[in-house]
Amino acid sequence: MTLAYSFLLKFYSVLLLIIDDPHQKKDTLLSVEPGLLIWTIIIFILLLLLLKKYAWGPILKSLNEREKSIRDSVDKAELLKQESEKLLSKNRELLAEADDEARKAIAEGKEMAEKLKTEIINKTHEETARMLQQAKTEIEREKIAALNELKDEIANLAVQAAGIIIDENLDPEKQKKLIDNFINQIPKN
Repeated sequence: MTLAYSFLLKFYSVLLLIIDDPHQKKDTLLSVEPGLLIWTIIIFILLLLLLKKYAWGPILKSLNEREKSIRDSVDKAELLKQESEKLLSKNRELLAEADDEARKAIAEGKEMAEKLKTEIINKTHEETARMLQQAKTEIEREKIAALNELKDEIANLAVQAAGIIIDENLDPEKQKKLIDNFINQIPKN
């Protein structure tokens, strides 16, 4: 209060120097009335005190609360950003792991398919070789059986031809004819 009081005294003394005659009234825009000026200053100071007590406190309080809420929101946003970055990096790692597992599964599938293919080819070659060997054996057996049958048939024919030749006792020309006829009667198989 003493500071305000000393300020008012100094201001009043400056005003007294400006005004020549305090009893003479001037009606100009720049004319100053010391009484009105003092009351204006007093009312202004009282208004400042009232504003400080009743208005600035709540205004500053609301500004501080607003600043705190903004700061909290920024902190929460920063935390959420960090969490989202962690989740994003974790998702990327999981995606990379899944990609690696898929590649491994594909590689194992290819390897298994190649193994199966090789196994099937080997079994097919073995089966083919076995079947070919069986066919050769069967053909050889059939050939031997056919040759034996042919030998038997030839032997029978020779015996029959000899019997006919002996029975007929023909001359050499007749024998030759008989043998040719007999040979012509043999099936061509």
